[in-house]
Amino acid sequence: MVKIDLITGFLGSGKTTFIKEYASYFISQKKSIGILENDFGAVNVDMMALKELEGEYCELEMVAGGCDADCHKRRFKTKLISMGMLGYDRILVEPSGIFDVDEFFDVLREEPLDRWYEIGSVIAVVDSGLEENLSVEEEGILASEVANAGVVIFSKSDLYDDDRKKMTLEHLNQSLRQVKCKRQFAYDEVMKKSEGSYRDMDFEKILSAGYELHDYEKVYFDSTEVFQTVYIMDKKLTKEQVEKGTKTLMDATLSDMRVFRIKGFFKEDQWYEFNATKETTTIKKITDGQDVIIVIGENISEEKVLTSFQL
Repeated sequence: MVKIDLITGFLGSGKTTFIKEYASYFISQKKSIGILENDFGAVNVDMMALKELEGEYCELEMVAGGCDADCHKRRFKTKLISMGMLGYDRILVEPSGIFDVDEFFDVLREEPLDRWYEIGSVIAVVDSGLEENLSVEEEGILASEVANAGVVIFSKSDLYDDDRKKMTLEHLNQSLRQVKCKRQFAYDEVMKKSEGSYRDMDFEKILSAGYELHDYEKVYFDSTEVFQTVYIMDKKLTKEQVEKGTKTLMDATLSDMRVFRIKGFFKEDQWYEFNATKETTTIKKITDGQDVIIVIGENISEEKVLTSFQL
């Protein structure tokens, strides 16, 4: 049976950054892996960000977003059936930051997947500086992502002190209590990591972490109604436009809109990968990209987004 890992985490938590390092560990061990990506919407920026991993020991696959839950589940199962025939040592699944974790467990209980796959580790990546004010829907997503995790990783750990991380831990535990889940985490139970700080012993612990099953009250909602996405494509935005537009959209005074994540690529002298949340912004030089910036949040106005980027 092929072991399959689920890597969860809310929008901007650092899942893709973690997967780059986790996948690189398997590649260094000459283990054949498949990475299955899906994103919130039809354009998969995270998959493009992982392109550098492709090679003899790593292949990338995608489940297209932009459809309803039943359609997405069918696409997910179909893709896993095709991947199950390719002889991978391990498969890593990175869903969008807005994902019904039950779908992962439900699909793997269905034939023929129940005979082909064994769940390896369920890994929840949480931003060490988790935003304090989340909606009911966001709290429900957060709780569902950590409730059954075998390991919880506090990402971007170098950016925050212990007091802030402990606030995030209490927020996490409060989210679980709100959905009547009995699971609670102690501070020393969570891994605190930053980009580039993982060692082989960390990955060995993660890949054997497994998962747990806990009851909780599910928060039901239509993600396409609660969360919106605006795509800015082929506009040749400059770095200055991207930075100024992001600052405007993340400004707390825009109370009618709530932006969680801005990500994508732009080109000046070369290609750059851009990622922003309320707390952090990163710009990295990359070899290749696509001219696209994606804005994700609640009550998003396309007109205000375009105006913010001076379009």
